This record gives sequence, structure tokens and C-alpha cells, in this order.
Amino acid sequence: MAEGEDAYQRGLGARQVQMLAIGGTIGTGLFLGAGANIAKAGPGLVVTYAVAGVMLFLVMRALGELLAYRRAEGGFAGYAREFLGPFWGYATTWTYWAIWVTTGMAELTAAGAYVQKWFPDVERWQTALVALVVLFAVNMVSVRIFGELEFWFAMIKVAAIVLMIGVGLAVLAFGFGDAGRTASVTNLWDDGGFFPMGAGPVLMTLQMVMFAYLGVELVGVTASEAEDPERTIPRAINALPVRFALFYLGSLLVILSVVSWTEFRDGASPFVLAFDRIGVPGGADIVNFVVLTAALSSCNAGGLYSTSRMLRTAGVNGDAPKAFARLNGRGVPVATVVVSTLIMGLGVLVNVVAPGKAFEYITAVGTGGAVLVWGVIVVAHLVYRRRADAGELPRSPYRMPGAPYTGWLVLVFFAFVAATIAWGDDTRVALYVMAGWLAVVGLGWPLARRAAAAPPAVEAEQPA
Repeated sequence: MAEGEDAYQRGLGARQVQMLAIGGTIGTGLFLGAGANIAKAGPGLVVTYAVAGVMLFLVMRALGELLAYRRAEGGFAGYAREFLGPFWGYATTWTYWAIWVTTGMAELTAAGAYVQKWFPDVERWQTALVALVVLFAVNMVSVRIFGELEFWFAMIKVAAIVLMIGVGLAVLAFGFGDAGRTASVTNLWDDGGFFPMGAGPVLMTLQMVMFAYLGVELVGVTASEAEDPERTIPRAINALPVRFALFYLGSLLVILSVVSWTEFRDGASPFVLAFDRIGVPGGADIVNFVVLTAALSSCNAGGLYSTSRMLRTAGVNGDAPKAFARLNGRGVPVATVVVSTLIMGLGVLVNVVAPGKAFEYITAVGTGGAVLVWGVIVVAHLVYRRRADAGELPRSPYRMPGAPYTGWLVLVFFAFVAATIAWGDDTRVALYVMAGWLAVVGLGWPLARRAAAAPPAVEAEQPA
């Protein structure tokens, strides 16, 4: 799309894109969901995070190669349209929107749980409603204001995890604090071994672990509003292994060394529990504030920003009402921000009707949809690489290592993740919901085509 009154404003600088790459992935899946997974699988959970991290890095390298080939309206949805056909562009756009709407609901649910630590009498739905209204107002101002808020949200999360690791290492080295007497790396294997429940429960944590990584693909959505995407996007992707190793593996290894895995439980943040056990004055409250900002950050970046941009892509490509394509004078797609906010408001109702199961149900659905979208990215990349190797398309300067074999490896892994979701009694509902969603998407395709007076795909932006 040409720059002009109907184009996005390039208001996201390099530091904001970098922090968006971090902020999207560090959310409730790690800060809250890890507690339940530790209770189920023990220290062996770290292996699941490591394997999933490698697979998601390969997905991002595939997306990075496509982004370096040329920028497309809607990011990976544009590549699905180009390499798999208009239907897949339409389906990916709407599915990704649905994923982040439900994930935003999960983040709002978690925010309510964190606030209850300080104010037990405040209902979760009340916190969720207030948070949703505030984030809506921020997203209506401008992308630069959104990016600045997200930068500081992410900065708080990064600083907190680094502090947690530093304090944990100090406890292990010098034995201070209430946990100093029992803190030891031997906690990783003393209480029943590294895999105390066996390999089965470790595999069954894949659903929540994959949910914890949801948001890593947000750097692809930001390409249209980044100031220098050819430089900032590859840099953000290349830094992912270090970030995964530090924020996920490093933090979990330290926490599980300081506190035995047997003390963790479902519904409680392992970060908050660890600071409680260490006995740092006010430490648990500080961490609780951090995980609250983490939930709001993920809801802000994915729940509202990415969903509004995906809906705008649908409007531009004729897959949704044309009103969705319009931007105001500040480059904000007002109609799509409003629609996404209203739908996310259903998460408030879920917390009213079923507060105990809201997080579990929503995350299962989010994971099922994420695996589908990530799979589409990999398949689109496989088609692009085949055509580029045949000389039909220009080669990208930023290439996925080991392709096409690594792409097929990722797809096999995703199939295994889907099997674990189907196997679990509590997560199987996600597949039913996704099947119903795909049926809705399929039925909506003819309607979308008929509603579009001029349905041609949008021309991708060429690199500067």
C-alpha cells in the first residue's frame, strides 16, 4: 500500500519494536500459567519450554524471511493470501483476530486475579472492565503513544525477571533470606527427580507452554508501522534465543532451585511465591505489581493493537466491511479498535459466569488457534522458498536456517501439540471450539466475497 492518508503512520521506533517483541511473549502464560505446569510436571517443565522455544524461533525465522522478501498488508496474513490463496489470507486474518481477542480475555482474567491479592473483595470482572476501558483509550490516541506505553510495560517485565534471577542466584550463592536454608540447585532433582511424574505429564504441559509463547509473532504485525523494518525486524528476531533462554529457562531454573517444585500450585504465580519464600520485604507485592503490568501489556499489544490491525487488513482486502479499512488523522483504525474492545468485553462476562475456569478455557482456545496460525506461516514460507529456489521470486536476504527441512520439523511438532490438546480432558474443548470456528470461517467466506464490491488483494509495500 502506498504511503498516504490511508497508510499507517510509521510511529514505532527501533526500541519500541524491540520491546514489543519482548512484551508480547512475556505475559500470563509465564507469570501465572507456569505455576500450574510446575505442579503437574516438576522441573522437567524446563525441557518443554526449551523445545517449544526452538520451534517458535524457527517459525519467526520463516516469518522474518518473508518480511525481508517484501512487506505485506497484514503481515503473515498477507503472505497466506499470496502463497496459499485468498481464502487462507481471509481465514488467517480472522483466526488471528479471534486468537488475540480470546487471549486478551485471558489477560484481563489474570489481571483480576492479581488485584485480588491486594483487594480480595474486588471481583475479577470489575478489574477486567476497568483495565479494558483504560487500554481502549490508549489505543485510540496514536500508535506512538501505544508504543511508548508498551515500551515501559515491557521494561518493567524485563527488569523484574532480571531482578528475580539476580536475587535467586544471590540466595543460592550466599544462603540469605528465609529460603536460604533450603535453596540449592539440587532442588531440581531431589524431590522425585527431574521428571518426578514421568515424561507423560511433561508432554501434557505443552498447551500452556505454547500459550506462554503466544505473541512472539507480533513483530510481523508491527512491520507496517515500524520506522526501519528492514533493520529492526531481523534484529528483534535474532535476539529471540537469548531472550527465551533468559526470561523463560533462566527464570524457571532459578525459581525451581530456590523453592522446591512441590510448593507450587495452580492459580498462583511462581514468581510471587518465590519472593514470598525468600522473604524480601515487600517483594511479593512488587512482583505482583509486575505480573499485573505483564497481563496489561500482553492485552495491550496483542489483545487490542494486533486485533485492530488484523481487522483493518480484512477491511482493506474486502474480507470485512470497508469501514474497517479507514484510518483517522492519527493513523488509528478507530472502527476496528472499537469492535475488538467490545468483543473482548465478553471476557468480562466469562469471569462473571465461570470465574474459576475462565483462564483455563480461554488459554486452551488461544493455543489451538495459535498453532494453526503459526502453521500457516510455516507453510507459506515453504511455498515461497520453493518458488524462490526455482528462480520465480527474488531470494530474501534474511533466510531461515535448514529450510525446507526445519519447516517440516516444525509442522510435525505442531501436529504433536494438537494431539496433546486432544488428549487432555481439560484442554480438548479447544479443538471443539476451533473446529466450530473454522466452520464459521468457511461459511463466512462466500458472504465476504459477495460483500466486497472490489475484492482484489492489496499490493504489498516495497522496502525503502
